[in-house]
Amino acid sequence: MTKSRYRSRTGQLASSWADYQSVDLMLCDINGVIRGKRIQTSAFEKALEQGISLPASVFALDITGQTVEETGMGLAQGDSDRVCRLLPHTLAPVPWHKIPSGQILMTMEDTDGSPFFADPRHVLQGVLERLKEKGLHPCVAVELEFYLVDQKEGADGLPQPPILPGTDERMHDTQVYSLDDLDSWEDFLIQVAEVCKLQGIPADNAVAEYAPGQFEINLTHQHDAVAACDQAILLKRAIKAIAIKQGMYATFMAKPYNGQAGSGMHIHVSLLDDDGNNVFAEDHELLRQAIAGTLSMLPESMALFAPNANSFRRLQPHMFVPLHASWGFDNRTVAVRIPSGDPANTRLEHRVAGADANPYLVVAAILAAVDHGISEQLHPPAPIQGDANKLDLALLPYRWQSALDRFAQSHRLSQYLGKEFHRAYLINKRFELAEFDQHVTPLEYQWYQHLV
Repeated sequence: MTKSRYRSRTGQLASSWADYQSVDLMLCDINGVIRGKRIQTSAFEKALEQGISLPASVFALDITGQTVEETGMGLAQGDSDRVCRLLPHTLAPVPWHKIPSGQILMTMEDTDGSPFFADPRHVLQGVLERLKEKGLHPCVAVELEFYLVDQKEGADGLPQPPILPGTDERMHDTQVYSLDDLDSWEDFLIQVAEVCKLQGIPADNAVAEYAPGQFEINLTHQHDAVAACDQAILLKRAIKAIAIKQGMYATFMAKPYNGQAGSGMHIHVSLLDDDGNNVFAEDHELLRQAIAGTLSMLPESMALFAPNANSFRRLQPHMFVPLHASWGFDNRTVAVRIPSGDPANTRLEHRVAGADANPYLVVAAILAAVDHGISEQLHPPAPIQGDANKLDLALLPYRWQSALDRFAQSHRLSQYLGKEFHRAYLINKRFELAEFDQHVTPLEYQWYQHLV
């Protein structure tokens, strides 16, 4: 964006940001974690005009915040800075701070002003350009599941469900789609809705899910896929902040409890032409090609859909998560579901990713697969009818090492995401896996300490 356009935006925003005392400048790293700076409002106009500096190594951080030097983005290049540009349309108030505050998203530039290769927002934009060349524009909606947990751990040192509001009773079960559960957590859900309205996050339905303290909040479809992912990141931040204010934590871990359902991130995708028409509704062959591409690239994309050690705890039979590259009509046991309803809203629902995944990278991988299927005019297998888990189908990579191995071998995905990003992500996650594997777990003490 040119300086003159920044000045124009500054004039439009002055009436809103001038009332803040501070503004959080936010950048989403490869793990979906928000990094950034908090500045005083007196510095905001300069930041809007000139950008701010952050080290490129912010995209070399593992989930613990440790710089993975092997990526080459840390000390090897002097841990040098890059300019981050503020995105004016994302400016919004932050009602949970003690002083009047705002927040705004940023995106990183390289030294020559081009998009920085490791910024997940830019990775998604690169995939969108490929579809745009075909006259296709994705319409995307994100559904996020999460758990509310007590701020006090249980006697075993593990997370536990929260106390039901207005009672001394701890949640121990739930009824899926229960209105009673929604009533019990009405204050929390009302506050989430109010903050979403204040921040322009298009939250829609709230649903009680399959486990105690588990909920799902749906975001309405957006004609801008990047904006849909922005909103998912901001929704997660808002939910976590509101939970803390109410004496709880909200976690988007893929699998916080043994024996309970994990939390997923379901992505709905349709494609629009230049006139805004849903081409999936009009061209069923194009839909089938998109499905075929999505299935063909599922195995190599699992390292993005399941990015952490805990992600793979969710991939278990009979836990409401697909384990095979399968599809079907209105079938929730498959990886790619074609929901029923108004034919004009024909879309595919991708049901594999965990809630812990980075939404920009998840959507980038899905749209890359859609583009691949259309470009190669692929044909899908027959749709699954009934329970896909009872069929003898090839399993998706359900261990972290095997998922990273498939990701490493994927030349197709590398071309879509960018070879530099593909390399950096792989190095980062292999480092994280190695660190994780070096730690002795409580279960090992329980099983082996006194018996071997």
